Amino acid sequence: MNILAMDTSGPYASVALMQDGVVTHEENARHGLTHSQTVLPMVQHALECAGLRAADIEIFACTVGPGSFTGVRIGVTTVKALAHATGARALGVDALEALAYGAAGFGGVIAPMFDARRSQVYAAAFRGGAGFERLTDDVAAPVEEFVAALPAGEVMFLGDGADACREKIRALREDARFAPGHLNYPRAAAVCALAQRAPERAVDYLTLKPLYLRAPQAERERLAKGLKV
Repeated sequence: MNILAMDTSGPYASVALMQDGVVTHEENARHGLTHSQTVLPMVQHALECAGLRAADIEIFACTVGPGSFTGVRIGVTTVKALAHATGARALGVDALEALAYGAAGFGGVIAPMFDARRSQVYAAAFRGGAGFERLTDDVAAPVEEFVAALPAGEVMFLGDGADACREKIRALREDARFAPGHLNYPRAAAVCALAQRAPERAVDYLTLKPLYLRAPQAERERLAKGLKV
């Protein structure tokens, strides 16, 4: 099975190709251009390196959030367009799950966190190791509230939210562990792997939708002013 995946939920654009369970190409970019400028050329490069056409891809996958509202929309729109053009299926992957899966070798609790601004994080908890599994739903919450709800035992924090809140987390959990910096953003190779684990989740492109844990900032500001959305 050929799976082409991307992540545009954060500052990095990431594209990967998996062929029969093996990641044969991965590219990550953060060089000042927008995701809308970089992701399609990266997709084309991945296909060219493998000697494939877009029509050879059976599943196009992307992270659907939480994360940057604009970035998530770009990824979802791109995958929907590719799936529509080729007749392939589309598959959405939770960005926090993709981030956690990149550190799945850690056997304890994995707590991926994105900086959600306004003193909040997007976060969830997973169990690492061979039986990688989700422990909590995604939340948008103050970091203190999320950390206090985590189970006892070793916890590895990762993501730009964990990096931004490192001092607060250490004050709450002296035994907190932090992943190295290169694991702080989702990678498309992890999106490929999660898509391969559950290909039955692939859907018709029309049903692929972003996952937003809260309304975009512009919408929140309009609501705060009592204006109609």
